[in-house]
Amino acid sequence: MAERTLPPGLDEAGFDRAINALRQTLGENKVFATELDRNTYIDPYALGDGLDHAASAAVAPESVEEVQAIVRVANEHRLPLWPVARGKNLGYGAAAPVLAGSAVLDMTRMNKILDVDERFAYATLEPGVGFYQLHEHLTNNDIPLWMSVPANGWGSVIGNALERGIGYTPYGDHTSKLCGLEVVTPTGELVRTGMGAMEGNKSWAHYPYSFGPSWDQMFAQSNLGVVTKANMWMMPEPEMTAHTQVNLPEMEDIEWAMDILADLRLRGVIEHNVVFGNYLHDASAFTTRADWYDGEGPIPDEVAEKIQETYNVGWWTFHLSLFGDGSIVEAKQEIVSDAFEPRLGKKLEWRHWRKGQPREPFSIAVGVPMVLPLNVVNWMGGRGGHIGFSPILPPSGELAYDAFLRRKRRFEEAGLDYYSSFTVGHRHIANVNMILYNRDDADMVRRTKKLFTQMIADAREEGYGEYRTHIEYMDPVAGTYDFNNHALMRLNETVKDALDPNGIIAPGRGGVWPARLRDGRKG
Repeated sequence: MAERTLPPGLDEAGFDRAINALRQTLGENKVFATELDRNTYIDPYALGDGLDHAASAAVAPESVEEVQAIVRVANEHRLPLWPVARGKNLGYGAAAPVLAGSAVLDMTRMNKILDVDERFAYATLEPGVGFYQLHEHLTNNDIPLWMSVPANGWGSVIGNALERGIGYTPYGDHTSKLCGLEVVTPTGELVRTGMGAMEGNKSWAHYPYSFGPSWDQMFAQSNLGVVTKANMWMMPEPEMTAHTQVNLPEMEDIEWAMDILADLRLRGVIEHNVVFGNYLHDASAFTTRADWYDGEGPIPDEVAEKIQETYNVGWWTFHLSLFGDGSIVEAKQEIVSDAFEPRLGKKLEWRHWRKGQPREPFSIAVGVPMVLPLNVVNWMGGRGGHIGFSPILPPSGELAYDAFLRRKRRFEEAGLDYYSSFTVGHRHIANVNMILYNRDDADMVRRTKKLFTQMIADAREEGYGEYRTHIEYMDPVAGTYDFNNHALMRLNETVKDALDPNGIIAPGRGGVWPARLRDGRKG
């Protein structure tokens, strides 16, 4: 159970005044401050009890006007707010704030699909709109547009894009598909970015910039405002898709296969993010570790071989998809086959989908949300959890193989099962090292924390940085971006202090703290 945690600078009386002011402004049914309410926002995968990131309360607005009112009350009473779209940022802290005692600004009730334009392929959404909700809307209304969805489809469409989440269609770089935001600033003012900065502009969802500086990226992974509305570009339904699974039997196959993939991505033959994962991807989604092995230390090689045989996967496995008009897909299929088959020594087996057929069998590769991957948290037993360390690398097979060997060794030193993937983007690789743990095993939690901290240090030494991280590690990860004596952090802090003089919005998010709380930075 979570006792009430107060934010810095507020005593019991001051906090009660802030909560009462919010109740008077919003009504009783939109302010949540009981013990049960506070427990609801604890990170379900926390490394420990999660109380070091406990919220003091939560507020649930239903309109942009209510968000503005909340921000103004928070400024008056110096109550820090932690905005979440749906609070499903699982593995990164979920809805829990960086700063204990913050009040969660929960926008789940702001879930209107304001517009879906079939002709120009975009949607205008509030932050509470989830992937399942949007998919149902498209399906029920026979709208021939596809979403791009992440592995966990439980969350917010806009929230995921603001976190730089990814999907597995050609529109899988979600942040780049945002086109104009509506934002409440830390002082309660309402602004629109891009063409939306002009009253009545008809091109807001068509062109992502405007005149002068472009501010959209300022609100991604940031604490400089609260996004209340956004336009999201969507993919017109293709005529045809083709899908194949590639199994690589040896660890070192990553080197040559990665170079082929990177070349095909660079040339636009393959247009989606390719997840190049090890054998635990399938086993952890459908079974638990105890089904295979109950010994100490990492899974032995003979168990790994049994898993690969059972699920018809390699040491590494990846899936490729092609999209477009039939003739284009067929031509690209030939190019991909010619690139891989000589090294594999066998033909690739392709499956095809054509317009009008059901999409579910191919799931996230064709924009259908799912939550099956969340089953991985059950792998170690007990109250499971996962946390991912994801540095960005150049798309080089040699560098990927080297990173794999280094990370695998660290997992083995920690006595944990190595679960990893390399997501191949246009000109980069995101190396997602997933640590699966049992929250009820204190020693395993300790080893997980030590491993994560070690990987931050290793990656910095190798010249790589994380693109996204858990709330517990935002400060140390931000600290690795140290060019010119941390010039980027000093710039971020200057902007933060200018826009948010009272330090109200998400203190500590992205490692950026307001002046009045800067001494609280970790690591």
